[in-house]
Amino acid sequence: MYCVRNVTEDLYWVGANDHRLALFENIHPIPRGVSYNAYLLLDEQTVLFDAVDWSACRQLLENLDHLLGDRPLDCLVINHMEPDHGASVEELLLRYPRVKVFATAKAFALMRQFGFHVDGHELVQVKEGDRQSFGRHTVTFLTAPMVHWPECMVTFDMTSGVLFSADAFGSFAALDGKLFNDEVSFDRDWIDEARRYYTNIVGKYGANVQALLKKTAAIADGIRLICPLHGPVWRSDLSYFIGKHDKWSRYEPEEKGVLIAYASMYGNTEAAAQALAARLCEKGITNVSVYDVSNTHVSYLISEAFKYSHIVLASVTYNLGIYPVMKSFLEDMKALNLQNRTFALIENGSWACKSGDLMQAFIDEELKNMTVLNERLSLASSLQADKAAELDQLADALVESLQEDLEN
Repeated sequence: MYCVRNVTEDLYWVGANDHRLALFENIHPIPRGVSYNAYLLLDEQTVLFDAVDWSACRQLLENLDHLLGDRPLDCLVINHMEPDHGASVEELLLRYPRVKVFATAKAFALMRQFGFHVDGHELVQVKEGDRQSFGRHTVTFLTAPMVHWPECMVTFDMTSGVLFSADAFGSFAALDGKLFNDEVSFDRDWIDEARRYYTNIVGKYGANVQALLKKTAAIADGIRLICPLHGPVWRSDLSYFIGKHDKWSRYEPEEKGVLIAYASMYGNTEAAAQALAARLCEKGITNVSVYDVSNTHVSYLISEAFKYSHIVLASVTYNLGIYPVMKSFLEDMKALNLQNRTFALIENGSWACKSGDLMQAFIDEELKNMTVLNERLSLASSLQADKAAELDQLADALVESLQEDLEN
C-alpha cells in the first residue's frame, strides 16, 4: 500500500520509515528508527529527487505507481549516492528504462563502483550552477562535496523555493506519519537526534558545510522549504535550523555547560564524577550532564561534546594507560574534528596513576584549539576527605571558566 504526503501542490514525499534497522551505518544506534526521504515532482516532466535504501525499495515503488498512474518517470536526480539512498537506483532504471538521470560525475562513478548497470541509459552529468527546466519548474544544481561524501550536491527549485539538501539538515528518527518540522515539537523531541546525526555523520567536515552554507546564503531569500534525505521537511523557522548547523560546523559550543564523562571500573571514579556534578550545581552551574562512557554509545557522547562548552573527563588508569572506552571517546573526538572546548581532568589509579597525563597529552597533541584547566583531581583508588579541597578547586575553576565564557 502506498504512503505519500504532499509537500507542495505538485511535490510529494514518496519515502519510507524504517524501524527494523538497529544500527545506522551499522554503527550508530537508532532506537527511534530513521526515515529515507525521496520526493516526486509532477510537472510537465515527472522528476524523482533521490531514492531510498534497498530495504525500502518496495515502498518507494508502490508510492511511485500510485502517483504516476499511466505516466512514465521521466527524470531521476541523484543528489547523494550513499547506499541508504542509492541502493534502489538500479531497480528504478530497470522499471523505468527511459528515465534520464542527473548526477555529478563522481556519483556516476560510484554507481559503477557499486556494480550498477547505468551505461546505456541517458546520463546527464551536472556541474556547479547548471540549470534544468522540467516544465513550470526550473532547478539549479549546487555541488556540496564532502557533505558528507565527495559526489554530493544539492538541488534548488527556483520556481517553488524548495532546496533538496541531500544529507545536509537531516536527522535520525522515523517520521511516523508526520512530515514537517512544525508538526513535531522539535526542541523537545528532535534536536538531540538531529545533533547526533550531524555530529557523527557530517561533523568531521565542518569546513565543507560552511562552504555549502555560503552557497545557500546567496539564495536564502528564495528558500521556502528544505527537503533533506532524513528527518522532517523544514517549512518554517528555517533560520533556527540553519543557525544550528552554522554553529556546529564552526565547532562552537551550542550551550554553556558541562559534560562529565567518566570511565569507572568499580564505581570509585564514578563517585568522584558525581561529587563534582553536585559541587557544580551547588555553585549555580546546573547545566550539567553526566555519562558513563562504558554503557553510553559513543555517538551520544560525541553529540553532547558538540553541545557543551566544557568537558570533564574522569578516567581510571588501565594497564598503565587510559581506560579503553575513554580512549575510544577521545579518538572519536579527534576523528570528528571537535574543537574549541575547555577540558578538566579527573584521574584515578590504585598504583602508577597515568590516565591524567595521558589524557592531557592526547588533548594537547591530537585535538585542535582546546584548553585544559590547570586544576586536576588526582585519586588513589577512591575519593577521600583529604581530597575535598582539590574537588572544590576543580569545581571553582570550571565555574570561573564558564563565567568568563558567558562574559565574552
